[in-house]
Amino acid sequence: MVMENAALLILLESVLGTSSKTSRGNYSFKCPFCQHHKKKLEINCITNDKKENPWHCWVCEAKGKTVKSLFKQLKAPADKVAELNMIIVPGKREERAISTMLDLPKEFISLYKPVEDRITQIEAKHAIKFLRKRGITAEDIIKYNIGFCNDGPYKERIIIPSYDENGLINYFIARSYKDGATKYKNPPADAKSIIGWELYINWDAPIILVEGVFDALTIKRNVIPLFGKIIHEKLMQKLVRSTVNRIYIALDPDAIKNALKHAELLMSYNKEVYLVELDGKDANEIGFERFLKTIETTEPLTFQSLLSKKLQLI
Repeated sequence: MVMENAALLILLESVLGTSSKTSRGNYSFKCPFCQHHKKKLEINCITNDKKENPWHCWVCEAKGKTVKSLFKQLKAPADKVAELNMIIVPGKREERAISTMLDLPKEFISLYKPVEDRITQIEAKHAIKFLRKRGITAEDIIKYNIGFCNDGPYKERIIIPSYDENGLINYFIARSYKDGATKYKNPPADAKSIIGWELYINWDAPIILVEGVFDALTIKRNVIPLFGKIIHEKLMQKLVRSTVNRIYIALDPDAIKNALKHAELLMSYNKEVYLVELDGKDANEIGFERFLKTIETTEPLTFQSLLSKKLQLI
């Protein structure tokens, strides 16, 4: 099974504008070279063993084998080139696909793309209104490729994808944006075997661990959503083996036992751990500014303070 690189597509759209999927499975953009009014620049978003993503304009015949060569000709900003270098990872395509085996729902509609259908426009407004109430910005929608479904099993739900280290989808959250429905209806995938938002993590910098994706969106920095209260084995091994020193655990108040258990294990591996207590709320509820002030005043745990907190629960 060969999977397209979703993170690469997001990056390309941030440079070239919105795309359309072709009958060949590639993506077409308006060509920046010939400025044709139709989307005639076609790019293959499946990276092969040689780190190639062939591209070709059907009008002016501009072409190349790699997105790097395209960015070079366009004189793309340095930050976009740096992001590209993180996304394009060499290796066999079949091996890269094994890490995710998950696609977004076929009914998925990106919220940063214009839609023409009137009913879809109305639903998109409802979805965006819900996100704004949760403090989610237009920049967040673009960066994390947030969308929604107007039909199918995830109808009237906001879809927030998670990407693995290769830029492939490893999970997604499906949250209802209308009252009365079950809040979450997530995909039939094993959340224990994935690392949330792995693509965006700097393993050399301080890391913040939170329960939910909306908490992560609120914090807007080096943060991992656990999709629950547990640091599963794959993530724990990555944290222990990485060079990260400071780890902030900011779980919901009802997960204090889990937080202390995780903290003790990480401290046994000489990690500097901070237990972020949010006065009975979660990160999304208190907002970015208050969360930032809270972590700035939080002291690292010692084994003595950890024991004291554990005794308070008895």
